[in-house]
Amino acid sequence: MADLIVKAAVKDALGEMNVSSDFYDALDAEVQDLLDDTGRRAQENGRKTVQPRDL
Repeated sequence: MADLIVKAAVKDALGEMNVSSDFYDALDAEVQDLLDDTGRRAQENGRKTVQPRDL
């Protein structure tokens, strides 16, 4: 799986919260699923460009 998540950015976004090491893998998987879904929606609508409405 590609590393889609920048760990430092996640940590910064969560502020003082602690982040478990396995959280990043789970978040990365969720983002990959989201990207797969948006790509599928764009293709189903005859587009090669993913747009916000595909979310």
